[in-house]
Amino acid sequence: MKPSHAHRSIALLPQRAPITAAREWPLRVFGLSLALMLGACADFSGILPAARTLLPESLGLRTVPLPARQKPVAASLAATRSESGFDQLWWQTFKDPQLDALVTQALQASPNLRAAQARIVRAQAVSEGLGANEKVQAIATLDASQQRFSAVGMYPPPLAGGNVQLANAQLNLSYEWDFFGKNRAALDTSIGATQAAIADAQQARLLLSTQVTRTYLTMLRLQAQRALQASYLAQREQANVIARARKDAGLDSELQFLSTPLAGSMPEIRQQIEALGEQVALARNRLAALVGKTSLDLEWPDDALQVLQAAPQQDSVPMDLLGRRPDIVAARWRVEAATADMAYAKALFYPNINLTAFVGLNSVGWSNITNAGSEQWGLGPALRLPVFDTGRLRANLHGKSAELDAAVESYNALLLEAVRDVNEQLTSLRYIGAQQKEQKLAQANAQALLEIAQQRYASGLSTRAGVLNAQSALIPHQRQAIELHARALETQAQLLRSLGGGYLQASASTDTSN
Repeated sequence: MKPSHAHRSIALLPQRAPITAAREWPLRVFGLSLALMLGACADFSGILPAARTLLPESLGLRTVPLPARQKPVAASLAATRSESGFDQLWWQTFKDPQLDALVTQALQASPNLRAAQARIVRAQAVSEGLGANEKVQAIATLDASQQRFSAVGMYPPPLAGGNVQLANAQLNLSYEWDFFGKNRAALDTSIGATQAAIADAQQARLLLSTQVTRTYLTMLRLQAQRALQASYLAQREQANVIARARKDAGLDSELQFLSTPLAGSMPEIRQQIEALGEQVALARNRLAALVGKTSLDLEWPDDALQVLQAAPQQDSVPMDLLGRRPDIVAARWRVEAATADMAYAKALFYPNINLTAFVGLNSVGWSNITNAGSEQWGLGPALRLPVFDTGRLRANLHGKSAELDAAVESYNALLLEAVRDVNEQLTSLRYIGAQQKEQKLAQANAQALLEIAQQRYASGLSTRAGVLNAQSALIPHQRQAIELHARALETQAQLLRSLGGGYLQASASTDTSN
């Protein structure tokens, strides 16, 4: 039997007809059997999703179960360290109270997080509405009206041609038996969407905290560079005063004074200081906007960046934390939702079986509503099934199958991107550490040469120019030290972001190297 494009409803309702109750129930059983037989004609064979979810084991990861279904909570900073070693308060690894306070303010003031919270509540409301489908529905009605009946209509005298008062008080009950899991699948689809919305809010929280941390580190780096240039300028100005005093005292000639590269370089240094000052101010403005303020009244010492220490270099990290990344969790829930949505589309091929009932009072004349005999009631099943509608249903199922494929492939792509992201951050940290080691050696050599030049100058064995040249040679090494230290801190923040948060090494038990 082949279905086509029509929809037929079969309803079995109790009737007051000249058939006995003994004959009424066999007819109902026959109707139910006919409905099930016709429903079996609905064919959805051959419609299957093509995409396959990437197995974590194929990437050297351990499968992490999805988190339990949870109710939405306000974005707070309550500790979320778990026995698995997962730590959402990852920015606390820098041990900087001012950074902690800034992130806290940003999470509390962010309109984007509040909007994400509203989306969670909306998704939950949809789930609650679908969950009500599994319960008995009851509607009470109370009607009172006055009506004139036609004198030549279907009603005989005394109703015909008269003005009649009608009263009706009734309770209507209905219940749908979810034999084929349609309501359950619809609810699972909505629950998956709700959980994805919760994970999206957590991802927004992660991205905001990362943005605040990186902006904060950028501001401290620029401030440290400006302080270094200011110190260099002060050295140059002091040397210039000494050189001019030597010339005025006749110890150096005019030619020696002019050949010393002092006055000519100072405007360039001042310009660099001003440029760095502009960048510091812009970084402060960005940070203020992130925490929901127009300006920041906080001040940081010039060595605030040097005080921060990156975490010890790790050859491997618990890559299983990738399974807890909020964006990956959201993608997995969307796969779950799409799977349930496809199950719902399949359930539409089967009959709907409902039980309806009503009980109440009905009368002609308002005062008769409470009289004996005004009661009325009814009870009966109702079946609706697609007989010639499977063309539309198959098209709908094809669409749901494609949506499931898209959700699976999005999850696969995100998982691969997450693994690449973590490996890149680990690689950068490894090479930054090697660069810092060599840079420290080079800076130590430049510092030693400066000390020698200062000693020779103090002993009168060399001119001030030798000291200035040694100082100029040291400045690039100091500047490089600041840059590498800032890069190490920022890369650590990026690594924690790519893992979905921090991790507690004491409790992390499964390590998978990259």
